[in-house]
Amino acid sequence: MYLEIDIIERTQNVINLFKTLTTAEWVSAIVEVLIIAFITYKLIMWIKNTRAWGLLKGLVVVGIFVIIANIFEFDVIIFILSKLSYLALLALIIVFQDDLRSGLEHLGRQKVFANLLPDIKLTKSTSKECIQEIVEASFAMGKVRTGALIVIEQNVTLEEYERTGITINGEVSRQLLINIFEKNTPLHDGAVLIVGNIVKAATCYLPLSHNHSISKDLGTRHRAGLGISEVSDSITIVVSEETGNVSLCNNSILKQMKDEKELLKELLDLIYGHEDNTKQDGNVLSMMKGWFK
Repeated sequence: MYLEIDIIERTQNVINLFKTLTTAEWVSAIVEVLIIAFITYKLIMWIKNTRAWGLLKGLVVVGIFVIIANIFEFDVIIFILSKLSYLALLALIIVFQDDLRSGLEHLGRQKVFANLLPDIKLTKSTSKECIQEIVEASFAMGKVRTGALIVIEQNVTLEEYERTGITINGEVSRQLLINIFEKNTPLHDGAVLIVGNIVKAATCYLPLSHNHSISKDLGTRHRAGLGISEVSDSITIVVSEETGNVSLCNNSILKQMKDEKELLKELLDLIYGHEDNTKQDGNVLSMMKGWFK
């Protein structure tokens, strides 16, 4: 009975509070609710593609239990849960530190926020000649179904993954890439890391994607390509050993390339930007067109 009276009183207080709001306060409240709803939706969509999705469902169950404990005034249980909550929060941060980092990095790469703090180029851009070598090597390996995983570093450094491989420090060339990924050779397993115009390392180990919506048909190479794109702004080319298809990974998106021309255009747009790409010197464009005649 007391619970029902308390609920009625609180409801009446809320109604009275709404009646006192001015038009400006109403607009402010509505905008605030929309912002919170948008952030909550984005947060849920992000969590759904991570390992935390199962944990979230568990937290919902715990939340319902806490509400029931408060309703029936289980003081001892409430006391225990309040003391454990700080420890649980710390444990969640430790366990899901990789997911939290990738989520914050993904947020920082969004156009709205990236424009506020423009990236500073820390590495030398890969030249157009090297890009062409990578494109030709990728489709040459695809024709003979040689699996390959080529990562091009951008602003976010990949030194921690470079250290997992074998140092090469060789200039990018079609022949070098094909030889590295040749079957039954010591360097063919793992990823090649390219910084600027240099092949820095081979046999590098990459993090696998935790996205549960990825097609089950995709193998370890594709999952590794998506995984590195989730934790950095790198560009990854994946050559399938089973089908010979060439795919491009960037910003957690995997896209299959139809031919060399499409891959070349995508790489130029990602590395130099679409506007810069359309304004390149006429001699360079002529040379590019000549490659496809």
